[in-house]
Amino acid sequence: MFQNNPLLIKLKKKLHQKKLKVEGIVKSTIRGFGFLEVDSQTTYFIPPQNMKKVIHGDKIIGSVEIKNNREIICPKKLIEPFLKKFIGSIYKKNNFICIQSIYPYVRDVYFYNYKTSIVRSWKNGDWITAELKQHSLRDKKCFSVNILEFISEQDNPLSPWYVILSRYNLEKKSPIVNFLNLSPDNISNNNRVDLTCLDFITIDNCYTKDIDDALFVEEISTNKLALTVAIADPTEYIPVNAEIDNIAKKRIFTNYLPGLNISMLPKKLSEDICSLKPYVKRPVLACRIIIDNNGYIIMQKTEFFLAWIKSQGKLSYDNVSNWLEQSGDWRPYNKNIEKQILLLNKIYKIRNFWRKKNALIFKDRPEYRFHLSKKWEILNISIENRRIAHKIIEESMISANICAANFLEKKLGYGLYHTHIGFDTFNAKNAVNFLKKYNIFYTSEEVMTLSGFCQLKRSLDELSDEYVNYRIRRFQSFGEISLFSKPHFSLGLNSYATWTSPIRKYSDMINHRLIKSIINKSNNIAPPNNTLLSHINDRKRKNRMAARDIEEWLYMKFFYSIKYENEHYQADIVDISRGGIHARLLNTGAFIFIPSTYIHNVHHEILCHSEYGVIYIKNKIYYRVSDNITVRLLFINNDTKKIIASLVH
Repeated sequence: MFQNNPLLIKLKKKLHQKKLKVEGIVKSTIRGFGFLEVDSQTTYFIPPQNMKKVIHGDKIIGSVEIKNNREIICPKKLIEPFLKKFIGSIYKKNNFICIQSIYPYVRDVYFYNYKTSIVRSWKNGDWITAELKQHSLRDKKCFSVNILEFISEQDNPLSPWYVILSRYNLEKKSPIVNFLNLSPDNISNNNRVDLTCLDFITIDNCYTKDIDDALFVEEISTNKLALTVAIADPTEYIPVNAEIDNIAKKRIFTNYLPGLNISMLPKKLSEDICSLKPYVKRPVLACRIIIDNNGYIIMQKTEFFLAWIKSQGKLSYDNVSNWLEQSGDWRPYNKNIEKQILLLNKIYKIRNFWRKKNALIFKDRPEYRFHLSKKWEILNISIENRRIAHKIIEESMISANICAANFLEKKLGYGLYHTHIGFDTFNAKNAVNFLKKYNIFYTSEEVMTLSGFCQLKRSLDELSDEYVNYRIRRFQSFGEISLFSKPHFSLGLNSYATWTSPIRKYSDMINHRLIKSIINKSNNIAPPNNTLLSHINDRKRKNRMAARDIEEWLYMKFFYSIKYENEHYQADIVDISRGGIHARLLNTGAFIFIPSTYIHNVHHEILCHSEYGVIYIKNKIYYRVSDNITVRLLFINNDTKKIIASLVH
């Protein structure tokens, strides 16, 4: 009733003669106009001609003006541009080049002005990294960019991998050091024990080339076993701050991606010179662990030393598992190998029993493997469950890492430790209050101790309710890397320091050097600093995000290649957000999203409670995280890379 009131219009015009200025974030639309979002309740309209001065996501100051009886924004000052360094593609039309960003809400912005030092005949669809240099609002000129890097041609089958890796500023290829001319023959025999006569074996995937651990077991009495864990020794070839060391320090990890592995070290090292290949002599850092029949490690008898070994067999997880499970045709090569497998299985059983009683064990979860053609086309997705041979190796490596943590703490007082504090004070109270609803009673002081946390986890295993486990995980803190020994609550261990993958993890190389400095009685190894710890955490996060993005792209390609529309799929709810259900398909591992409108069509009757992980319909709980549901896939959103689904009732 006030819309066309002359007095109100006159008052608005008078107020806006002062040109009220507001600050906010630009939000664009596919129709060319946009909005300035000042806060969650205040937005102003930006007409199409004014949107040409800004980009979606820009933080700006604009003046509020009246036009055709409507408040509009005229952009005046750029506070912070949204687009800085970005991934884009070359768009050619009539031999005229422009650059288009890949970000969903910036795809309609084309940059016609650019500079570059790259000498290249640009092709339509070339992927590039660019940087915004001039902003229309800030520089009083048109937008312009600098092309910083050529990533890939459009028709390169690896372009999705390269584009995603570039997005996170990660390396796209394994390092190559041309002058690398190293050999185990050049290593001094000083301080190395010759164990080449012992029956060390390796167990890995059949396609593994960077073999970094070998095992040997012997019975030393009726109630004790000696497990020797031999680990490849790349630090014997790589001096601190040498070129190869600096490469590894930057990369931090070998990046294992679907269809593509990018090694931390040059492959000449990781897959040849250092790899514990069968029947070849290799230098190792070894740990001899004495374990009694109850699974206890006799820590005071643990020895770390330098050695030579010669693996007597490269075994595969599947073959060893099949033989132990009495299936398949594979048999150990000889009686010595057979004896090693049986003794390793015995160690697994007694150590696993010890951990169940005195620490914690993660539940087995299926892993999903993408099968790609030689042209990197997706062929299939399979489920790979962890089998007995995987667990044998895992138990051996965990035992070795427990020993390393104890060794470093006692001998040096520092190292790189994996730690987890469980709950902080605030969340311990929240967890305890939540558990009372399920008649599980603890005090916050109890669950903040290692023993109390372990007892709580065992109580949850007995309850066998995945929803309760989900809620408790939400209260837990994140793991971190520490310079000093602290408990690892999630493993239920007093201390944990990894050293068993030095050709794949730079943090394990660091612990190698620290352990070797103790063995060699050297004092010239400095402790790692906090800058390096921060870099390790950052690279771990980026590697994980890159792998997730590549998986999302592969899932999209996979479902585009099959007729999914009329199929029903089983899925588990993994999270609930304000907008709907996030679930994972059981047969492929693909993550899907079910918007609330596809759950219940009456908007005011449904409430998606993200904190509690439940969905209310008419004030009644209908869905919880961990529920198994039946879904139908509807479509794939190319912009968000989400697979949209609906419930099948």
